[in-house]
Amino acid sequence: MFAYFVRRILFMIPTFFGITLMCFIIINLAPGSPVEQKLQALRFGGGMSGAGIGGASGGGTGTTRDSSVNQEIIDALNKQYGFDKPVHVRYWIWLKNIFSFNFGESFTYQEPVIDVIVRKFPVSLQFGILSILLTYLVSIPLGVARAVRAGSRFDQISGVVLNMAYAVPPLVFGLVLIVFFAGSGHLNLFPIGGFRSDNYDSLSLWGQILDRAHHFILPGICYMIGSFTQLTLLTRNSLLDVIKQDYIRTARAKGVAEKWVIYKHALRNSLIPVATGIGGIFGVFLAGSLIIETLFNLDGIGLLSYQSIISRDYNVVMAMIFLSSLVLMFGRLFSDFIYVVVDPRIDFK
Repeated sequence: MFAYFVRRILFMIPTFFGITLMCFIIINLAPGSPVEQKLQALRFGGGMSGAGIGGASGGGTGTTRDSSVNQEIIDALNKQYGFDKPVHVRYWIWLKNIFSFNFGESFTYQEPVIDVIVRKFPVSLQFGILSILLTYLVSIPLGVARAVRAGSRFDQISGVVLNMAYAVPPLVFGLVLIVFFAGSGHLNLFPIGGFRSDNYDSLSLWGQILDRAHHFILPGICYMIGSFTQLTLLTRNSLLDVIKQDYIRTARAKGVAEKWVIYKHALRNSLIPVATGIGGIFGVFLAGSLIIETLFNLDGIGLLSYQSIISRDYNVVMAMIFLSSLVLMFGRLFSDFIYVVVDPRIDFK
């Protein structure tokens, strides 16, 4: 078992290099580099006229030419952004810097990338942690309740409600919540957006907790509705399969109380498929949804990633890819570990 996890960790090294190298090349070859965008700003800001910047070549090449901009300015911008070097050289420099968590400076925010991520991080982390806790604390008991009462009215009604909620796109679902429960003529129970009130700093500790909870409810529902339905259905179906096994019928035939049959014998084995996705718990550190954060005016990781891609803020994009790849790989490894904890019979070779 130990040897298996060591091999998995060692295999992460070439996987990491492959992911980051491929993404780095694709990003730097995409059109619309920061140099081109800066030249556009200089041209329009300076009131220059004429055609747009012609010959938009690869994003990282920095070879954009414009007759209205002096070549010395273009060369200076290429040097400032590091585009005066070949792609493989820039990748090697980036690779050396990340070992000290130096992701460079954001082209958009004009400050270190790590500072930008740290500033956006708490918003998404708050929603990520609370969403995954509520999802597991509610979905697993609900899935067990539906399995025990399979075919009953409770099972049918709850299934219809969950499937309807899952089928509605997050954007539409969020708009419905806002229209009916926030800032409208219906039920004005929750704030329209943001993650805290304007007078947050003047509130007591308990008041701040309640204020954040008040702002969390609507976007939190949108965050977890998809995984909530999937996990509930997975738990229900998995437990139903286990209940049909011979050892469960044997336990019942011996007169074991039904609650012991379900919660001691059946539930543990039914959680093995659920453990497949539990590695996603690491994803809470980078949880972010562009649609939800835009809809509810939350300045988090999801919105930052989208804006960085649009503005060709390469350093921020590569930092997010770096962190996401590590989270994904260690999440998969953690899922394998949970497999062994749930079912000691599993032995990875």
